[in-house]
Parts: sequence; C-alpha cells; structure tokens
Amino acid sequence: MAIYSFKSHIPVIHETSFVHPQATVIGNVIIGKDCYVGPSAVIRGDWGGEIILEDGVNVQENCTVHMFPGKSITLKRGAHVGHGAIIHGANLGRNCMIGMNSVIMDDAIIGDECIVGAMAFVKAEAVFEPRSLIVGNPAKKIKEVSDQMIEWKSAGTKLYQQLPADCHASMKEVEPLREIPKNRPVQEDFYKTLQEMKGK
Repeated sequence: MAIYSFKSHIPVIHETSFVHPQATVIGNVIIGKDCYVGPSAVIRGDWGGEIILEDGVNVQENCTVHMFPGKSITLKRGAHVGHGAIIHGANLGRNCMIGMNSVIMDDAIIGDECIVGAMAFVKAEAVFEPRSLIVGNPAKKIKEVSDQMIEWKSAGTKLYQQLPADCHASMKEVEPLREIPKNRPVQEDFYKTLQEMKGK
C-alpha cells in the first residue's frame, strides 16, 4: 500500500479494512473497520486536521478526499463515495451516498441518508438535511429519499462492507490467462438496480 506519514502523522487503518495497493493515504487519516479504498483513490491528510472514515465507509476508484488547512472532516458510518468523486473539506452523514464524479466542496454538510446524484456540484457551505435527494450544478434538493431508495442504497453499501474481507481472502496479483478456460466461474447475481427492485 502507498501509505505515507506527513509531519509525524501516520495514517491509522483498522486491520479489517482494505486499501488497494494503488491507492494513496497520506498523513492524519483514520480509517475504521470494514472500509474499502479503491485503486487510484487518494486520501490526503496533510494541511488540515484529521480525515476520519468511520466504520463501513467506502471510497471508490479515482476518488479524492482532501481539505483546506486547519479543517477536519468526517465521513460517517456507512458513507458511500462513488467512482471519481471529490470530497474537499466536506462532512458526509451516516449512510449517505455520493454519486460518481460528484464534487462536494468545503464546509458542505451532507446529512444522514442523503443521496447525491452523479456529477452533482455541491457548493461550499451548502447544508442538506437528512434524507435529501440532491442533484445538479449547483446541487439542489429535489425531493425526500424514500425508504425503498435507502433500502437499495444500504444493500449496495453492504456489498462494499463485505468487499474488504473478500479482498484480503482472495485478491492477489496474477499473470493473465491467454485463453478462456472451459470451467471459468460464473459471477453470482446478488444485487438489483433500483428499477429492478421497484418491480419486485
């Protein structure tokens, strides 16, 4: 793993969490239990105070988490940060979801169980109450998050909370195969899209 100290601050990462070898974690960062940090993600705790990932948080591939000097931020339990998102000096509530390629700016507060749509831009100091569905540029609340949407989000996050253990148990660097084997395993179908879930 690319784990670096900065001005005597050494990242703290719980043993049950998985930080991909191609991710980077720098300085004053605390990562709780069952967290997943994907390839090319950067969590940089250099100028500011602490960056805290509470238990069960996932920060997916190509994400950036950083902040201004003197600030501390918390990604609360079960926060789910989609591919390519940027969290810059913002605090994320419990069990929220940040959509792919979204940007959440300094001193913004995303409430518990909010869902931020893909490619949203949340401006600095914006505050969203719990259960807000947030979309657009600049981002605005368009409605309340339903119980069904939270059920769907939580099911997806549980997959990411299981992923660290799966990665520790089975992920290893290998040489590629040159042909498709006859007995190639079939992936299990264990998750539905929100639309499929609505039709159940």
